[in-house]
Amino acid sequence: MRTESKILWKPSAARVKASHITQFIKFLKNKNIDNKQIDKIDSSSKLYDWSIEKPAEFWNILWDYSDVLSSKKGQTVLANPHQMPGAEWFPEARLNYAENLLRQRDDQEAIVFRGEGHVTNRLTYAELYNAVSITAQALSQEGVKKGDRVAAFLPNLPDTIIFMLAATSLGALWSSCSPDFGSQGVLDRFGQIKPKILIGVDGYYYNGKHIDTTGKIREIAKSLKSLKKVVIVPYTTPKPKLTAIKKSVLLNDFVKPFKPSQIKFKQVPFNHPLFIMFSSGTTGVPKCIVHGHGGTLLQHLKEHQLHTDIKPGDRFFYFTTCGWMMWNWLVSGLASRATLLLYDGSPTYPKADTLFDFAQEESITVFGTSAKYIDAINKLGVKPKKTHKLKQLKTITSTGSPLSPESFDYVYTSIKKDVLLSSIAGGTDIISCFVLGDPTLPVYRGEIQRRGFGLNVRVFNDAGKAVVGEKGELVCIKPFPSMPIGFWNDKEDRKYLGAYFSNFENTWCHGDFIELTKRGTLVIYGRSDAVLNPGGVRIGTSEIYRQVEKLNSVMESLVIGQNWQSDTRVILFVRLRDGLELDEGLRTQIKRTIRANTTPRHVPEKILQVADIPRTKSGKIVELAVRNIVHREAIKNIEALANPEALAYFKDRTELSD
Repeated sequence: MRTESKILWKPSAARVKASHITQFIKFLKNKNIDNKQIDKIDSSSKLYDWSIEKPAEFWNILWDYSDVLSSKKGQTVLANPHQMPGAEWFPEARLNYAENLLRQRDDQEAIVFRGEGHVTNRLTYAELYNAVSITAQALSQEGVKKGDRVAAFLPNLPDTIIFMLAATSLGALWSSCSPDFGSQGVLDRFGQIKPKILIGVDGYYYNGKHIDTTGKIREIAKSLKSLKKVVIVPYTTPKPKLTAIKKSVLLNDFVKPFKPSQIKFKQVPFNHPLFIMFSSGTTGVPKCIVHGHGGTLLQHLKEHQLHTDIKPGDRFFYFTTCGWMMWNWLVSGLASRATLLLYDGSPTYPKADTLFDFAQEESITVFGTSAKYIDAINKLGVKPKKTHKLKQLKTITSTGSPLSPESFDYVYTSIKKDVLLSSIAGGTDIISCFVLGDPTLPVYRGEIQRRGFGLNVRVFNDAGKAVVGEKGELVCIKPFPSMPIGFWNDKEDRKYLGAYFSNFENTWCHGDFIELTKRGTLVIYGRSDAVLNPGGVRIGTSEIYRQVEKLNSVMESLVIGQNWQSDTRVILFVRLRDGLELDEGLRTQIKRTIRANTTPRHVPEKILQVADIPRTKSGKIVELAVRNIVHREAIKNIEALANPEALAYFKDRTELSD
């Protein structure tokens, strides 16, 4: 059980009063609902309790509070409420996701783009609406209609958002991969969903280098027999050569025949497919996870407004690619009338504090990134608090992996003292979060502030009993709107049921090893499938990472359990600072640090140096792939990795044979 409880930040009374949470509670009470419990709601904690006891009422009120645009809402909020999966939200509703993101048509900036210093671009809401209008007309002219798939192989450009909104305005499904994917990785994804249109890019910039992608597009287009048209977005060259790409057309030529007009948004049912997302694919061909218009919209509105406190005019940034669900999460910020700040390229090029230049120059108010990025800039000695003016910055969000207590310290000592640090976690599976921030609560060192409103999240032990103050499985015991509609081409939902409902009956099991503290905060210790089990004791990988990576000599680490003599032994791999070699002195220091701050069982049997650590395209380290390499088992989908060459550092290590 955790005893550490240092408060690093508290919201001011003025911030609490002005928060969406406070305003939502007032809105709820003004609804004159005959419920004595509502009269007692005077805090976010009591609001959470009510939201999971009365989920239909909560989501219904949220719909009204966030002013969801629809042609019909209907009387029924939740059908089959006790079935999971099987519950159906707002079955009579008719709405369109894109329409809710394009409700504004004025001179407020909608999108500000920066790409490694080479390109900048700005679009107002009026300009965005017009661009979506002509793009939707062009797609419609090519026969795109409700239910068709439109796929994108694009960087984080304004054009990506424009095409997504255009496609979804027609009722088509959208799916995207970032251009750093290999051709086979793209085909493993798009090949399953058979898109009618592919949008590609001529190239992109990363770390000061220009990477041409026309060859990849040629291979992808040649293999996707379902394609009717390939639209090429010029980014790195004014007029890319398209002669070798079948059915291709440049963006300007594609939209040239059309003029802006009123968009005819296709009204669809609440659960009509919107996005096809992909699992990381490190254990086989990626699963195609389908999310709907209503569930995605309503969940993102809740998370942006109640949990992140985004208001009209906020300048909302998330460092992400289009192959990560945080891109979808960011884009939905348009529904809360925020200005989106997009960045494409390396976050540390040409210098380590590049993103803070962006934050200062564009007055970013909400800055989103990964836990790995925060740890990396800490190791690089970046101190924006001394070098940048971040007066407008009010919230920093972090995800992708557990944020260590030391990284919490770094944010408050080296970035900004008065800022809400929201560690958030969920995933592609729900296109949102199970646990996240709360602008009305204090921030405790190393802890996530709360469970998501309307999500009945518990921690189960191995016996399926809810526990507090103990580590266990993150589960959700009641339905929620952003559950996937299902998996693409998944007969009788076999893969879907196997992925989330095989551990506990009628309960979503997410696969995170987590603790719910007595004060309602949460701590994530890693993925359940990566949990170590030496001597039968379950150890979360982040418990070891936290100790190792606070050492100045260690840049990054990865830990696995190796099957050894009818038990499991802990093996730690470390990537050190340039020029350093792992010697016995450093090994001893690492072991002493782990032992002093955890337990003897956490101490690795072996510590080995590697030049790099493999990760997915979204930056998550892949413990299972390394475990497979060590045990000489096949890696089923190497295309899912951003740096597959790093696996060679773990293969056939003689040190692991004794």
